[in-house]
Amino acid sequence: MKVAVVYNLSHSDLEHYKTEFTPKELDFEPYFDVESCNPLEGYHSIRDALIKVGYEAYCLNLFDDYNAFLADYKINCPDIIFNMVEIYRDKAYLEMSFASLLEMMKVPYTGAPPLALGVCQRKIMTKSILSSLEIRTPKFQVITRLEELGSLKLNYPIIVKPSMEDASLGIEDESVVSDMEALKRRVQYVLNHFKQNVLLEEFIDGRELNVAVLGDKNPRVLPISEIDFSEMPAHLNNIVSYQAKWDPFHEAYHMARPICPALLPLEVEKEAKDLALRAFKALGCRDYARVDMRLSNDNKLYVLEANPNPDLTEDAGFMRSSRASGMSFRRTLRKIVEFAWSRREEKRIMDYEV
Repeated sequence: MKVAVVYNLSHSDLEHYKTEFTPKELDFEPYFDVESCNPLEGYHSIRDALIKVGYEAYCLNLFDDYNAFLADYKINCPDIIFNMVEIYRDKAYLEMSFASLLEMMKVPYTGAPPLALGVCQRKIMTKSILSSLEIRTPKFQVITRLEELGSLKLNYPIIVKPSMEDASLGIEDESVVSDMEALKRRVQYVLNHFKQNVLLEEFIDGRELNVAVLGDKNPRVLPISEIDFSEMPAHLNNIVSYQAKWDPFHEAYHMARPICPALLPLEVEKEAKDLALRAFKALGCRDYARVDMRLSNDNKLYVLEANPNPDLTEDAGFMRSSRASGMSFRRTLRKIVEFAWSRREEKRIMDYEV
């Protein structure tokens, strides 16, 4: 079986990584190893792992041009597309468009279908769906203009987010605010920089949980991972900011430390897994996803968002949970390919019967 690991990094993206994530002196003691950040290594490691489990695998970068895929598909005719495309021409909302192209071409691919990708990226829509199913999510308000803050209905502290981004883009330490002046400043920043509506949420002080779900027809919840903030310095908020996720030269990256499996009361663990599975199904996720939650200080669970097609690099949160369940990096990737292959075979049988 031939598997194409398809991703999209523009030439400017690659130059950005070279200039922004080169080794530098730090004014704090790092917890994790600090090295040059190369996004290509993650895609190549997935390709290499697939080769080691018996697939004929290769990588393809679109470079912001879907014609690169069409040309490659005509020549190589891969059986499965391992879909790693997350952004197109700097627009996160176009993530769903590549999956839509694969759907129209009837090309089997891994991960979430277009509708799930679109819904989950639209945080307000996600929260509305979850709320309709009585899945607890932080109280929220949508702001389209700065003047609307005059009718604020939320209690401080508040966290300010772009309404249509993922991977913590736009979430920084300054996103958590405790007064109107700071709120106006951050809302204006998001309106100006991201050109989209602003999502305000009541900030849930407590523990951050990442609940991974694996499967298609019969999904299952993997061991829960926690982001431990106990070492976070007082001048930083206890959040998984963009810097905490992606910048190895930022202090937050080293102070937000993963624990898997999380040590939770049994009833809380059971509820978290139930909520994750319900959210996974309600939002149309498939193959693999991560549902992020907050456990408040009074032991109430709040679903923050669902992440279809989350980061699958070997040291990322999803794979951490998969390892804790007893599955290796290679075995997990193989299962994800098998889900896509099963759908292909089912479609062939259905077409034959028709």
